Amino acid sequence: MDLKDASYMVLAESAPHSDLMDVARAVHDDFSAGREVPHFALTGMLAEASRKGVLSRLKQRYGDGAINDMVFVLAREADRQRTIAGDSPSKRS
Repeated sequence: MDLKDASYMVLAESAPHSDLMDVARAVHDDFSAGREVPHFALTGMLAEASRKGVLSRLKQRYGDGAINDMVFVLAREADRQRTIAGDSPSKRS
């Protein structure tokens, strides 16, 4: 699964939550245009999707495997961006 598809999954289920939908749309648009997305946008989107029950709805619709792939792809990119930004775990102490 690529970043564009992963972010689209969140966007597609976020319509009842305008704040999450706005963030998911911006993330998806950036990935679609080939731009990098800062780690705080990715982790914030995933956290908000979890709080709003969007991840649970996606899990019901697509199953565990698809959701695990989606979260893994987005979390891996967030970690990569955090490292690039110089916010590695060793520097956060």
